[in-house]
Amino acid sequence: MNKLCVWSTLVVCVAWVSSVALAQTSFTDYNDVHHVLAFLSDVLPAELKSSDLSVRRNAWPGWVVVHDRDIRERLLRGDEDTIVNWLLFGTSFSKQAAAFSDGLPTLVSRRIRDFISALASADRDERTVFARRLLLGQGYKLDTPEERARLEGHLWAEIERVIAERRQYMLREDAFPKGDTVEQIMVQSTLFRDRGLSLDTSILASFAIEQALEKMSSDHLLPPGRIRRVALIGPGLDFADKNSGYDFYPVQTVQPFTSIDSLLRLGLAAGPDEIELTTLDISPRVNNHIIDIGNRAKTGAPYILRLPTEAGSPWTPGLISYWKRVGDQIGAVTPAPRPPDMVKGIEVRAIEVRPQIVSRITSADFNVVTEAWKGTPFDLVIATNVLVYYDSLDQALAFAGIESMLRPGGFFLTNNVVVELPVSRLRSVGIVTVQHSAEKVDHVFWYRRSQE
Repeated sequence: MNKLCVWSTLVVCVAWVSSVALAQTSFTDYNDVHHVLAFLSDVLPAELKSSDLSVRRNAWPGWVVVHDRDIRERLLRGDEDTIVNWLLFGTSFSKQAAAFSDGLPTLVSRRIRDFISALASADRDERTVFARRLLLGQGYKLDTPEERARLEGHLWAEIERVIAERRQYMLREDAFPKGDTVEQIMVQSTLFRDRGLSLDTSILASFAIEQALEKMSSDHLLPPGRIRRVALIGPGLDFADKNSGYDFYPVQTVQPFTSIDSLLRLGLAAGPDEIELTTLDISPRVNNHIIDIGNRAKTGAPYILRLPTEAGSPWTPGLISYWKRVGDQIGAVTPAPRPPDMVKGIEVRAIEVRPQIVSRITSADFNVVTEAWKGTPFDLVIATNVLVYYDSLDQALAFAGIESMLRPGGFFLTNNVVVELPVSRLRSVGIVTVQHSAEKVDHVFWYRRSQE
C-alpha cells in the first residue's frame, strides 16, 4: 500500500482517488519550466545540471515524477511532528500539565504513558484513531509491556528530534541581525525547506489575508464583485495547535471559510452563490476532510468552526477585533464547546457555517511544485505558510505553476517572499505588514499576472 495511505483503510484510499479532482492536473511539462531551470542552473540537482539542453529535457520527466514522490513522502514526517505536538500539549488524553518546557522529563514521561494508554483503549476519537493507525503502520504494537516500552522509546526519540529541529530553525533565523528586515525575510522564506510538511493552521493567516485584501481594495487593485474563482494552496487541518495544543474540539479546516468570509465582507466576491473556492493539497487527510464536509453539506449539514483565544491574549486590537467578527458573512454564532477544567482562561467562538457556503468549496489533489493545473484559471490564488517548506528551486517551480493557474490580471497572495525571475509574467505589486502581537508579524505580498 502507498505510504500516504498506510494509516487509512483501503476503502478510504479508493474513495479519495475517485473523489478528488485528479483529472485536472498532470506533471509539469519541460517546455513550461525550461526558462526557470535556465535561470537557476547553479541550484539544479545533478540530474538536471547538464549544459546539454537535450539531456536536461530527457531527464526532466523522470526527475519530476521522483521529486513529486519525495515531496509527498515529507507528509509522513509532518504527521509525526503533529503527533509530538499533541503528545506534549494535548488535554484530551491526559490530566498532566502541558509540557511547554523541554526540561521536564518526568512530566513528559507521564504524558507519554497516558498517550500510549489512550492508543491502547477503544477510544474512537479521530485524533486517537489517526495516531494509532500511523504508529501501528510503522510496526509499533500495544499488546505487551515490552511492545509499549518499545513505543515509548520511539516517542522519546521523536520528541528529541522535534526539539533539535526547532533549535536548528531558531539558529537559522538568528544568523542575520534582527535589524536587517530584508535579510530576515529572505532567511524565513525557506526556513522549513527540509522539514516535514505540516498541516497546522491558525486564525493568524486568515487575519493577514484579510488585511492584504483590504489594502488591495483600497488601492483599487481589486474592483468590487469581481472575484469568482479562488484557489487555496495548503488549506490546513487544525489537529493540535503547535503552541497550545488545543484538542477539545474536532479536527477542523479554517482558511477556506475565512477566505470566503473576507471576500464577502470586503465586497470583492461576486456573491455567496457565485464564488467557487478550490483547495489544492497533496495530503489525503486534508482532501478527504473537505470531501466529507462537502458531502454532508449536500444533506443540509452545516460546518462548525471553533476559534479559541486566551484571556489577556497578547494579540493586537486589530486581531482581536477580527476574531470577534470573523464568520459573520458565512454563518452565525453557535454555542461553543467548553474547554476542560485544566485549560484555564480560554474563550471560544463557534460559527455555524451555512451548508450553502460549504458547498462552494471543492478539493483537488495537487502538488504545486510538480504539477500543472489543467482546469479553468483562477482570479485569485492564496498560499500562506506553504512555500516556506521549499527551497529556491521548488519555490521557482511553484511560482511558475501559479502564474499559469491565474487568468491574465489575476493575483497571487502569500506571506512568503518569492524571488522573481526576469522571464516571469507574475510581478510583485504590493506588500502589507500585519502585526499579530508584539512578537509575531506577517508580511503578505501580492503578485499580479500580466495581461499578456
